Amino acid sequence: MVTFDGRAPGTPPHVWDEPLDALPTWPLPREGRTVVVAAHPDDETLTAGGLLAELAAAGRPADVVVVSDGSASHPGSPTLDPTALARRRVEEVRAAVDLLSPASDVTLLGHVDGGLREARDQVTADLRAALTTGAPVRTLVTTWRGDGHRDHRVLAEVCAELADELGCTLVEAPLWLWHWATPDDPAVPWDELRALPLSDHAVVLKHRAVAAHTTQVQPLSDDPADAPVLHPQFVRGLVRDVEAFVVHEPVAHVGTDLATLPASYFDATYGRHDDPWGFTHRPYERRKRALTLASLPDERYGRVLEVGCSIGVLTAELAPRCDALTATDVADAALQRARERLAGHPHVEVVHGALGGAGDDALPGGPFDMVVLSEVGYYLSWADLTQALPDLLTRVAPGGTVLACHWRHPVEDYPLPGDAVHRALARAARDAGLARLVEHREDDLLLDVWSRDPRSVAERTGLR
Repeated sequence: MVTFDGRAPGTPPHVWDEPLDALPTWPLPREGRTVVVAAHPDDETLTAGGLLAELAAAGRPADVVVVSDGSASHPGSPTLDPTALARRRVEEVRAAVDLLSPASDVTLLGHVDGGLREARDQVTADLRAALTTGAPVRTLVTTWRGDGHRDHRVLAEVCAELADELGCTLVEAPLWLWHWATPDDPAVPWDELRALPLSDHAVVLKHRAVAAHTTQVQPLSDDPADAPVLHPQFVRGLVRDVEAFVVHEPVAHVGTDLATLPASYFDATYGRHDDPWGFTHRPYERRKRALTLASLPDERYGRVLEVGCSIGVLTAELAPRCDALTATDVADAALQRARERLAGHPHVEVVHGALGGAGDDALPGGPFDMVVLSEVGYYLSWADLTQALPDLLTRVAPGGTVLACHWRHPVEDYPLPGDAVHRALARAARDAGLARLVEHREDDLLLDVWSRDPRSVAERTGLR
């Protein structure tokens, strides 16, 4: 665990000069909306003030979101109580952003300073609302999760989740790392760091903006409890001609996907192989089906829809837990093999239908108590998928469940990766008022369960 005293001078700034100058360059974001999310009032300036100034100069001002109220920076202060301190810090952040980027919108969420872990769910909801209002976010900038500060870590983790949902670039900015570490510390992410070069004008504006955070760089009074939070030596190291960031590009940029795969693609695939994906013999597939069944929140379901049933292997394992099961696919050969496999289950109907299909390809109408979307979403283009999912969710009954499971590794033929499918589903599910009950992530697959009934399994079964 990292411990440090922010009021101490920390590592001398000059020891960082040479390694920071040697970093690969990160170019200024040129497309889409950029949002800088600060854990506290002043983080936006200390970590990304130069970025804000450069974007403003380029005519692409970023939005700024400040998550906490900054009220805990001077515990025990005889001059400002937490409420008065929070008011001062609001004034300071607005003044600082006005210097750096006058056209930037500033959103203040007002969560309790030091309490982001306890309020994590609400922070996530508030940030999601801010990020999904307005133009799509292309670049999301926040604090670095390895900074040694709990609020910075929690916020970075939340932003990583939201960046994954939104399909945008996540940029993490170290702050306290430069205080407690040295260049040879293994905690410094040299392989991931990139440097944004700053103009002289941007450096000057950042210097002025740092000074605008007076409660952090000037004493409130002569009392020791009112000492500056940021030591002058540490501040000098933050106002240099580069800003360093850890940049995570999205798995797939929306808008560059291929067209939806036609039914003929699957007809040709089943024409070559009876079991093209090895559902019947691969241990990976058996384990995935076991995870799928174990993730269902209820023991039994009434009416169920499985979209993209293929040859019916998962269908056969779902059948004992359903009163009525409708399984669909677009390939005639797959449908025939599924019907043969399920001949002993009279309550199972295997029919032609496609996600996003129309006319003869349309899915059966609801309501369904459960909808299963396993290994099928990535066959659609982003445009077709995001149009199809809201329509699919209209088929979910009150209290109904949606289960989605997808392969994560890239496949050359597929328009989308599995991560993009689950990002799209997350957005559509929340818009439709569904709550996420299960979120399973591993290198090979994603498995999510959403429901109109937000109760956990323990709540559903009377354990709590």
